[in-house]
Amino acid sequence: MTVPRTVLITGATGTVSSALMDALQGTGLGLRALVREASGADGPRGRGAEVFVGDLGDARSLPPAFEGVQDVWLLTPNGPRAPEHSMNAVWAARQAGVERIVRLSVVGAAHDAPNRSGRLHALSDRETERCGMRWTILRPHWFMQNLLNEAGDVSATGTFSLNMASARIGMIDARDIAECAARVLLDGPDRHHGETYTLTGPRSVTFDEVADRLSLALGRPVAYVPVGHDAKRGALLGHGVPKWIADMLEEYARAYAAGWGDFTTGTVADLLGRPPRDVADFVRDHAAAFAPVGGH
Repeated sequence: MTVPRTVLITGATGTVSSALMDALQGTGLGLRALVREASGADGPRGRGAEVFVGDLGDARSLPPAFEGVQDVWLLTPNGPRAPEHSMNAVWAARQAGVERIVRLSVVGAAHDAPNRSGRLHALSDRETERCGMRWTILRPHWFMQNLLNEAGDVSATGTFSLNMASARIGMIDARDIAECAARVLLDGPDRHHGETYTLTGPRSVTFDEVADRLSLALGRPVAYVPVGHDAKRGALLGHGVPKWIADMLEEYARAYAAGWGDFTTGTVADLLGRPPRDVADFVRDHAAAFAPVGGH
């Protein structure tokens, strides 16, 4: 009888990792979640995971969580220390005898990416490729779930503002990213070893098209209002977004406005045997978040 594999989920309270735990429930894989604070344990525990408290920024806190694990889902939050956090996780995995790392990178990760996030992720991607374990890297496009950041404005005013001009983006639903990760983790460690998968939605869309889809789903007009980089940056800082993140988001916005995100791949369909969710599916599934308060 084969012993079930155990996968350690890092970034366990975030959007993609939560969706991944949902996708892996009932599959027979043992789920273990790494959370930074004990207060974050309820979500993963409710998804059937055994919870360990540890911080990717503190290498000494990690060994217990990695002990007895075969697979690691490695997701590091964006920030200047992301490569250090990834390094600490890879090292803990090596020391614990982990077989495979499945790493969430970012779209266009490269040493010459037009954004610091892409350049930092490229460092960790290269380290993962040389880690001596089985590995697979996922590079997802812009998340449709980012649109939820605009839900308050859409609800209140019927408009949303981004500094992306008339960008076309092959945006993807985070649930599809999670299902692709689940597919890789449920297949044997050799099946996807050495692969880097760029994951996108089914087509490139503009934010005007997103507004049209929102209008249809909500039964009221919604408009996209392009704004300048300074205005968006000011709004982000005003909401308490750290300066480093605001700068990084501006770098992405400039790249997307210049056409950097206007592409799709067939990888999600190849992995899942079905097309990825369209933005119309996303908007329909999340319509309540964008609806006017009080429903008028």
